Amino acid sequence: MPAILFVLTSASKTLGGRDTGWYLSEAAHPYYILAPHFTIDFASPAGPNPPPDPDSIKDLVNDADSVKFLNDETVKSKLATTKKLSEVNEKDYLAIFYAGGLGPVLDLASDPTNAKLASQFYQAKKITAAVCHGPAALVKAVDASGKSIFSGKNLTGFSNTEEEIGGKGKEIPFLLEDAIIALGGKYEKAPEPWGVKVVVDGHLITGQNPASAGGVGRAILEALM
Repeated sequence: MPAILFVLTSASKTLGGRDTGWYLSEAAHPYYILAPHFTIDFASPAGPNPPPDPDSIKDLVNDADSVKFLNDETVKSKLATTKKLSEVNEKDYLAIFYAGGLGPVLDLASDPTNAKLASQFYQAKKITAAVCHGPAALVKAVDASGKSIFSGKNLTGFSNTEEEIGGKGKEIPFLLEDAIIALGGKYEKAPEPWGVKVVVDGHLITGQNPASAGGVGRAILEALM
């Protein structure tokens, strides 16, 4: 089957020393939408066993896909053999997807290997997708002219209001909504915090928050089928 690359953070601690990582439901929901149709590979800056955010595991009882993901032997094997970003060849994949959690703001946003990889996907006109804090991984991605891929584009990501409600904004180097606007992006958000919001602009697909992860997965599927 054709393949999609899921990129997960390797960051396990915030600026203040809190445990963090990739957000479980933001990987699980798109995974089960896409896995029946595509091979899914995982990659992260440091390679195998990227850390899940402990907070994202606490509500497992309320989320069947997250429970399934955490106990899925195929997923466990994929996580154990997660590729380093430096080992990834863009030509092997139809699309790239970045799950959120605070981690991407801490490592992927400033990772030059990731910036190069994301730029390659975007410049090849392949689906470049992210949810929640995941778009932070794209802040250094550029188009063929060297301009930010956010410039002039409609997109979303975790909002400043949600950061304020969540109380973790000081645990990361920058606020995603501010960064999107600073890079020339046309930031959009749901009418209410935590509401579902998915924005598709060409081959750039973004979701605002955990509730939007399934919608991003469905948008990727629709774009590729």
